[in-house]
Amino acid sequence: MNVQQVIFRDQIVDETAAPFVADRSSFPQRLAAVVSAAAADAEDVDRAARFPRKAIDAARTERLLGVQVPKVFGGDGASIFDITDMCYALGRACSSTAMIFAMHQTKVACLVRHGTGSAYHEALMRRVASEQMLLASSTTEGQNGGNIRFSSAAVERAGTEISLVRNATVISYGAQADGIVTIARRANDAAGSDQVLLAITKDDYTLERSVEWETLGMRGTCSAGFELKFKGSSEQIFPEGYDKIHAQTMTPVAHLCWSSAWAGIAAAAVERAQAFIRKAARGAGGHMPPGAAHFNAAKMTLAKLRAIITANLDAYAAHEHDERALSSLDFQSSINLLKVEASELAVETVMSAMRACGLAGYRNDGDFSVGRLLRDVLSSPIMINNDRILSNIASASLMSAVPASLRD
Repeated sequence: MNVQQVIFRDQIVDETAAPFVADRSSFPQRLAAVVSAAAADAEDVDRAARFPRKAIDAARTERLLGVQVPKVFGGDGASIFDITDMCYALGRACSSTAMIFAMHQTKVACLVRHGTGSAYHEALMRRVASEQMLLASSTTEGQNGGNIRFSSAAVERAGTEISLVRNATVISYGAQADGIVTIARRANDAAGSDQVLLAITKDDYTLERSVEWETLGMRGTCSAGFELKFKGSSEQIFPEGYDKIHAQTMTPVAHLCWSSAWAGIAAAAVERAQAFIRKAARGAGGHMPPGAAHFNAAKMTLAKLRAIITANLDAYAAHEHDERALSSLDFQSSINLLKVEASELAVETVMSAMRACGLAGYRNDGDFSVGRLLRDVLSSPIMINNDRILSNIASASLMSAVPASLRD
């Protein structure tokens, strides 16, 4: 891919917020080095189901793991537009690298938005920027599947010391991360939905593998299951409740970054389909091959996918610091539907690209193979299952129609 095609948007910023404003001039060049490393290693990462270490090391070298941290804490102050552009470019190169980067940046976003003012979390931001720490996420637990608004494991307290034992059935790149951002019940007597968010580093916890990772796609994310045991300080708990963090940052940033990564995968498939159609047409004296119509369909669904992401990015950016707007039913429904729509459109796009390529796309050993891209993108509808999201949106919408005075 031509990395220069990635557009980093200009934004109007308040000069009084100068420490938080990104200097984007270096982003394309720094990103290009990571994309190159990711693309060169993508096939072997998938084949061996191994962590994309070369790509993540390149991200460290180019200081992209801490790019979102505000300048005042040693980062670049990158915006959500910058981060999603990077996810898209990485998705075109290596699906697993893109998803790891997207998940890491979601955790960093939680630190930036909800950790400022907390001495511990500000110090961790500085470490992410200076040491280029890789942060993993632990939200899936036990038999809860993708229901991240309910926790079984609770924080145990002994004065200012706390501990946590968590049956984490999935921690993507958990064994390779330098720290984990995880949720838990506030206390033993708290309801499952009364949750806190903790930021912990690998010197505070141990991981004992409980579930292996042998999957159809996204194999390089190394999303094994672990028993997580942590001992640390109460200052590692975010000062704000998880319900607020979930609505304002965790969900919107995750869905925007994931969707951008999936769009990148879809774009890579469309590029291969285009290359195949051109080669086939040249070989047939200018006559279009039978799959040309599917190529047009792939282009249209990719355009729709990118338009949906752009619309949601603009909506989030417009209300990024408006807590009431971010917590509204309209915004929450829209940002959750983004995940559903983006994942379905990404799968549709890659399927159309494969049909455009025909047998050449179905093969695993040619220049036009779409197999890895299809296997990777098929993870998108089941990564927090779309049916669960749609059910939750329907329940919330039904509840909102009932007057508050009649709900009890």
